[in-house]
Amino acid sequence: MGQVLDRLQGKQWRRKQIKRISEKLFEQFRNDRRTDNLKINDLYIGVLLVYNDINKHLSGQHFDPPSKDHVREMMKESDFNLDGEIDREEFAKFIEHLTADNLVVLDQLILTLVAAPAVAMATKRVTEGVPGIGKVVQRLPDSVYASLVTLTVVLFQQAHQEFG
Repeated sequence: MGQVLDRLQGKQWRRKQIKRISEKLFEQFRNDRRTDNLKINDLYIGVLLVYNDINKHLSGQHFDPPSKDHVREMMKESDFNLDGEIDREEFAKFIEHLTADNLVVLDQLILTLVAAPAVAMATKRVTEGVPGIGKVVQRLPDSVYASLVTLTVVLFQQAHQEFG
C-alpha cells in the first residue's frame, strides 16, 4: 500500500512540476510577444523549452521533443475555442497531453528500479533450494544477483516496447 501511495504522490509531484513549468513558459511568451495566445511558431518554441526544462528538472531518462508537424496536429486537437491559437488553459492541457507518454516511461523506470531488486532478493531465497541452480545462486553476492535481475527486467521491458 505504501508503494502505491508513493507512486501516486510521485505522479502528482511530476504533474505539479510540469504545470509549474508550462505556467512559467506561457507567462514568459505572453510577456515577450505581448499577446494572450500562442500561434504555432510560439507554441513549438514553447514545447522545445518545456522539454528542455523537463530534462533539466526531472531526473532520469532524456526525452526528445516532438516534431513541429506533430505539434501542429496536437494544436488543432487542443484548440477548443477554434480560434487558431492556444490560450493559457489550452496550453496547460496541451503540455499535459504532450508529456503524458513520458510520465508513463518514468513510472515504468521507477517501478523497475524499485521493484526489481526486491523481487530479485525474494527469488534468490526461493531458488537457493533448487538443485543445480541453488548452488550458483548462493555463491552470487546479493548486489550482483539483484543487478542481474534488474538488468534482465530492463532488457525485457525494452524488448517489449520495441516488439510489443
